[in-house]
Amino acid sequence: MNPRSFLRALPLLLAMAVPAGGGAFAADAFPTKPIRIVVGFAPGGSNDIVARLIAPRLAEQLGQQVIVDNRPGAGGNIAASALLSAAPDGHTLMMCTTGTLSIQPHLLKSMPFNPETDILPVTQVANAPYLLLVNADLPAKNVKELVAYAKAKPGVINFASSGNGTGGHLAGEMLKSRANIDIVHIAYKGTGQAMTDLLGGQVAMIFDQPVSSMSYVRSGKLRVLAVASTHRLASLPDVPTVAESGIANFDPVTWTGLCAAKGTPPAAIERIQRETAKVLAMPEIAQRLLQDGLEPVGSTPQKFREFLAADKRKWGTVIKDSNIKAE
Repeated sequence: MNPRSFLRALPLLLAMAVPAGGGAFAADAFPTKPIRIVVGFAPGGSNDIVARLIAPRLAEQLGQQVIVDNRPGAGGNIAASALLSAAPDGHTLMMCTTGTLSIQPHLLKSMPFNPETDILPVTQVANAPYLLLVNADLPAKNVKELVAYAKAKPGVINFASSGNGTGGHLAGEMLKSRANIDIVHIAYKGTGQAMTDLLGGQVAMIFDQPVSSMSYVRSGKLRVLAVASTHRLASLPDVPTVAESGIANFDPVTWTGLCAAKGTPPAAIERIQRETAKVLAMPEIAQRLLQDGLEPVGSTPQKFREFLAADKRKWGTVIKDSNIKAE
């Protein structure tokens, strides 16, 4: 679906995602104070950008200030700890991510929380494929040239990620395994720091979400070699997928969503989901997300829960097949 058709259909799709029923009056009594959205990565990363995009409009819809609180580190687990240490009344939320809820349970021997019972899904905000990006000075214009260069110089290419166990980390490990190349992972405490070093040439490549990297691509500061998805992006129609470039079944699409702590009243969760869906249906918000390579979702808590279960199974298969271990 092209962006224009998607935007025309979006209000109806998101309206279908908003639950109906008798809980509206109870939900409308919430919130009674400012809302805090905890982000598990540093400012400048994709999850931070999405949170700050929707926060002002969500504040208008809820009638309370919405504050973005960055708690970077441990692949999002520090943010989860901040969420779970707050009162479970809906006034503290977390930007939950692929890495924290779908990937880390397969990588870590023990989690500081139970992602299936301690964290409640509220709404999936957006889907996003990764872009395979390289420093503009790297002598590789496409994936085949990147693989050839890596094979000629084993251990020379290093790739950045926003942290151990994140989707960007696993996407790089997937490329390493499936292309049979020797590349070195460098973990950062957030995408912002990783992008700074990529731009400066301290690292050579990254798998990053379009929202935090598209401006560098358009300015020519970074070169995008491929999209890690089953289809090309409407915003980058000339950029092939990794599969088109010769590495089959390579689609580590990531996502971001809003989650709450166990014990949060259903009425509060319903209100947050309903108002977030309205924000995502706003043409200027939807258009901005689409331009940045993101697809607005706004699903119900139940739909988000079902998606999480399937997504966790998918990443578990990827981790097992690629023999990826936590660092």
